[in-house]
Amino acid sequence: MKQTVAEILAYVALWAVVSSLAYASDPSPLQDFCVAVNDSKAAVFVNGNFCQDPKMATANDFFFPGLNIPGNTSNKLGSMVTPVTVAQIGGLNTLGISMARLDFAPYGLNPPHTHPRGTEILTVMEGTLYVGFVTSNPDNRLISKVLCQGDVFVFPIGLIHFQLNVGSTPAVAIAALSSQNPGVITIANAMFGSKPPISVDVLTKAFQVDKNVVNYLEAQFWTDNNGH
Repeated sequence: MKQTVAEILAYVALWAVVSSLAYASDPSPLQDFCVAVNDSKAAVFVNGNFCQDPKMATANDFFFPGLNIPGNTSNKLGSMVTPVTVAQIGGLNTLGISMARLDFAPYGLNPPHTHPRGTEILTVMEGTLYVGFVTSNPDNRLISKVLCQGDVFVFPIGLIHFQLNVGSTPAVAIAALSSQNPGVITIANAMFGSKPPISVDVLTKAFQVDKNVVNYLEAQFWTDNNGH
């Protein structure tokens, strides 16, 4: 039976929606687990990692100790992120989830950044945080809120976001992310601390500032508050 143009277009639209949903996070696993190992002799390569023989998996492949230990916030930002991704737990490979502990000194900042491969949901465990994200062009609308203990906030995938401790005491938060390896791009570090440096001509036009300002910013030491 011949399909009408409308039916074909409807099918294409439905396929596009289903495809976008299917790839909104990490691909679904086709097996119980695929413990990531640093061994090129492993037979299967999935999600950027070699897989250990499932029969050799142990509890330690799904375990990470020490998330109760505060991160060292004695840096310029006054914050530290302790990630728990596939790099820390090999058993997370193909499972599409990870987490992190965020520690803040009084008035400490987790600076504007993005996670290119994951949405983040954050829960405040201690203290008070001012958090927010910025929507995409052309609106660039700031959506922000002050969070207290027990409050939860979501940062959509790929959008620039931040967290600032607005209290005079330390703060702690736990974040879950919809990828085994969500990645992080800290905006200031990427723009002014790239290796090799981005051309001054590019940055002066992009930020509409004098070259001396760009030279000053590029000369700074840009703190990385992501523990590894």
